Amino acid sequence: MNALLKAKSAYSAAKAPTRTAKNLEYEVIARVTRRIVAAAQKGKPGFTELAAALTDNRKLWSIFTVEVASPGNPLPEELKAQLLSLGEFTHQHTSKVLARKADVRLLVEINTAIMRGLRSGAS
Repeated sequence: MNALLKAKSAYSAAKAPTRTAKNLEYEVIARVTRRIVAAAQKGKPGFTELAAALTDNRKLWSIFTVEVASPGNPLPEELKAQLLSLGEFTHQHTSKVLARKADVRLLVEINTAIMRGLRSGAS
């Protein structure tokens, strides 16, 4: 490969869209939400898959709450409080779903609302 081709191939990768933190957050939430929905649609036979997806969703929300609560987080205080509250609710509601005492739809709605916010350009 000559130098011109090497240069073209090196710089062609820069044309690819850059992934932002918001894009990555959206992708991760969307992926786990799709897994939750797919498993829930299977009913009882999909409970093992649902439990795994809910566990991953709970981990994801734990990461979010740690990030939101970190001292250097630039989000407005009101938004931080709302996200922390959603994180706590998600944790508790997940326990209820896993105990088969609550429906999973509310968790899907929360994730969908967060994805909508990330897509609309909200912080």
